[in-house]
Order: sequence, then C-alpha cells, then structure tokens
Amino acid sequence: MTPTSAHAPELRAAARHFGRHVDRRRFLTTTGAAAALAFAVNLPGSAHAAEADARRITEDPFTLGVASGDPMPTSVLLWTRLAPRPYEPGSGMPFARVQVGWEVAHDERFSRIVRRGRATAHPEFHHSVHVEVSGLGPDRVLYYRFRAGSWISPVGRTRTAPLEGARVGELRLAAVSCQAYHDGYFTAYKHLADEDLDVVLHLGDYLYEYAVNATGGARGYTDRRLPALFNRETVTLEDYRLRYALYKSDPDLRAAHAAHPFVVTWDDHETENNYAGGTPENDVPPEEFLLRRAAAYRAYFENQPLRRPQRPEGPDMRLYRRLRFGRLAQFDILDTRQYRSDQAYGDGWQTPGPESEDPSRTMTGAAQERWLLDGWQGSRARWNVLPQQVTFAQRRNVPTPDFKLSMDAWDGYPASRRRVLDGARAAGIDNLLVLTGDVHVGYAFDLKEDFDDPASRTVGTEIVATSVSSGKDGADRPANWNDLTRANPHLKFYNGRRGYVTLTLTDERARADFRTVSAVTTPGAPVTTAASFVTEAGDPGLKPA
Repeated sequence: MTPTSAHAPELRAAARHFGRHVDRRRFLTTTGAAAALAFAVNLPGSAHAAEADARRITEDPFTLGVASGDPMPTSVLLWTRLAPRPYEPGSGMPFARVQVGWEVAHDERFSRIVRRGRATAHPEFHHSVHVEVSGLGPDRVLYYRFRAGSWISPVGRTRTAPLEGARVGELRLAAVSCQAYHDGYFTAYKHLADEDLDVVLHLGDYLYEYAVNATGGARGYTDRRLPALFNRETVTLEDYRLRYALYKSDPDLRAAHAAHPFVVTWDDHETENNYAGGTPENDVPPEEFLLRRAAAYRAYFENQPLRRPQRPEGPDMRLYRRLRFGRLAQFDILDTRQYRSDQAYGDGWQTPGPESEDPSRTMTGAAQERWLLDGWQGSRARWNVLPQQVTFAQRRNVPTPDFKLSMDAWDGYPASRRRVLDGARAAGIDNLLVLTGDVHVGYAFDLKEDFDDPASRTVGTEIVATSVSSGKDGADRPANWNDLTRANPHLKFYNGRRGYVTLTLTDERARADFRTVSAVTTPGAPVTTAASFVTEAGDPGLKPA
C-alpha cells in the first residue's frame, strides 16, 4: 500500500509542472526541477531565520551524539545535530540560527588544541552542523567536540588520512550495512566501537522506511514506549528526519560514530525499497516519488558526516566520490541506486534473458561509470577498493540448469558488470576488492573472468558484510546454504548471523575477519569471529587465514 503523502502544496505543484513539461528521463536531472524542489524544502537564508542565543538552550542538545567522516590528509568532516527533544518535530529547537563552537585536539582532555572555530546550525537543515576542518597534519589521530551555550557534546575520535604518496604499513577498516531498528538491537556497533580501526565504511540501509511500533518491533521494549509518529512509513521530510532521530538515539550507534570516522553510502531503504533511479517500488505518479526522493536525500545529508559537494539539490545528490590512503588503498565509493536502469523482469529472482542482458542497461549510469574507470586509470594504489551496495559476483540460487538470478543485484545488469571488470583489466588493476552490503548475510567470493567457467581466471575479491540487525537473529547456515554453496563454486564463505567485517590491508595481503553476534532480538550478545580469509597482493583468490 502506498503511504499517505503530506508534502508541501507548493512542492507538489512545482513537481507536477515539471512532470508535465519535461519528459521522465530529463525530469530527474533538469536544473529547474531540482531548483524548484530545493526551494520548497528550504535552503539556509531562504526564510531569513533569526539568530537564537545558544545560552537559552535549557536541555542537552547533543542527544544524537557526534560523528566524523571522509578523512583526507589535511582535513576531516565533523558532524552533530542540535536536538534537545529528538522525538518531536523540530527536535525542540526554535526556527532560528544557532552558533555552535567546535574544537579539535591531539588529546582527549583537549590540553593541546589543534583547531577551533564556530559554525552555524541552520533551522533549514534541521540544526545539523557540518564542519570541514582543514589545516590538519596527515595520518593523525585527533579528538573533537562541540559546544552550544553551556552544553558540551560527547568527545569523538577521528583521524586524517596519510599523504597520497606516503607508504602505509597497514590500514584497518570495517564494513557495515543494513540496520533495521525494528529488527533488533545494534549490538554489533557496541563491539565495533571497541575495535582498533582507521575508518568504517557504511554500505547502505542506514535507515529503513518501515513503521516502528511502540515497543520497537523485535526489540520488545518493556521500559519505554516510542511515540506513535514512528509507527508509519517515511514519506515526507519530517518523517525521514524523525526516523534518523530514532536511529541515532541508539547508544551503540552513537558509540561507533564517536569512536571512528565513517565513510557512508546509501542503498534503497534510506528512500524506498528497491527503487531504481526515478522509478519507485509502488505505482505512484513520478512527481510524487521525486518529492519523496528529495525529502529522503535531504534528510540523509542532514544526518550524515558528508562534505559540501554531497549536499543535495532537490531529488539529486552526488554521493559517489574517491578517497585515498597513501599508496596503500584507493576507495571509489559508488552509488548503485540513483542512476540505475529499472530492474528487469519486474525485479526479484528471475531467469536471465534478453531483457536483463541488454547491453544498454546500467547499474551506475554513464557518468559514474566513466568516473570510476578514469579513476582506475590514474590509480597507483596497491589495493583498489570498491565500496558499493549490491552483490557483484554471480549468485545462482540452485545448482541446476533452471537457476535464477537476483534482478536487483549486478546479476540483473551483467553488461554493466562486464564493463567494470574490463575497465579494471584495462587499467592494470591487479588487486580489486569489492565491498558489499544489502543481503543480510556474510559472503566471501572470488571474482571470476567468466562466472560460467569455474576454471577461468580469478580477477578480484568480493567481501559482503552481513547486516547489523536486519533479518533479526539469523543463523550460521541459512536454509539455502547447501543450494548456494553448490551452485556457486566461487563462493568461499556464507554465514547468516548479524555483525560486520573487519579488513586489514598491507602491501602483501588483505585479510577479512567476519565478526558475528549470536542474537540481536535480545541485547548484549558477545562477538566472535566466524571465519577469516586472506588474499595475496598480485595473486587474487581467497584462502582461509
């Protein structure tokens, strides 16, 4: 059922106008449509908001914690959002600008300050704060905090990246994905916060659009009742903003953000399940979906540690970007939702055929594909890491000739996958490492030159991070474990518990440790290592560690 829309009338009118006068493909990218949508959801200054005195804030405004992201050699992005009452529309803040102080230091006690300054929390951006701190030293661990009036935020720990040409002995990172609040506790984040890491990659489904009832779904709260405003699907900007407040109020998620810098990308649920470009899951008018997409993208930016180039313009937001960690690793962060062709054969698991194998189909869009392949041509990194959303390797559902493939994954876009692999080969990329989320299980794949020929050359590695909570507790061996492992000889590991993956990169090898928890429907489960694998530099192929 399509949820009831409550978008601003002027925004709906603008979208209908552009929907009538611009064809559907151009509607997604037309400057005028984006400008109209952006205007209607307000940019700072559009309403000439007055300035409020931060000293008048009488309740803790840092209820959603702090975060940092996208580390570069001399700068890092710091984030917070002022929300004294996060479960209310407006978060308990006046519609006024507020000045927020920030500090970066070498130590947790802030006795050696590196940088300090002030930033404006704009009501149009829901009093979120994005500070791009520059002039920092490369490859440094740093601490940061914010101040609003007499209130001081929790302390966050972050780091800068090494210089682009620097030799780096080791890089430790984690990959996470899929954290449905209503499916369980974020126990994995509690353990992730205690890991020794340089950076965390979030591969999508940070938020789910589905309703959360008064007892938090599978969390089964007995000590609290969540407000009824969460018990509906997210559609409007206010809906998405409130849902981020619910998620970010979780103490384990706040702890992980405070402990490590995050590099984030989205999948589908931050907007709507399995949407493809401008095509929604449900049969709604195109202007309705673009209104929803604009609201979802706006709220995503407001609540993530993202830099200014990622700020959305209406229903468009450039999320793909590139980060480097010395000579050791280049990260090309993809967006496989915003520009993709619609899923073939109506989506789901289908028999592949002419529609899915059409060479014109794209997972990334032409511009992002060119950006990726051009970036590989210029890469001098030992490891080229591709953080993205959906399963890249071929994944047959049964070991018989009547197998089906997922039309939402790269299997539904094989020509697009072929262009990516051909581009890696043409660029001389010897150590390709694809990082994936989406499927709520842990996989380890060898990437093959020809997936239909198990004896063909191995050209890279795919590590799939299981979900933080989506899918509830899961199982070590899901019901289809035998079918999938027999049908896909390049699949070296399959586990259905919740958790995350840590990866350690050196010049010689990459190591993946699949970290799992036994339960998320009850809090406090311990973390264990379900399996570990290594792939040697220059010799792709997974081996047990």
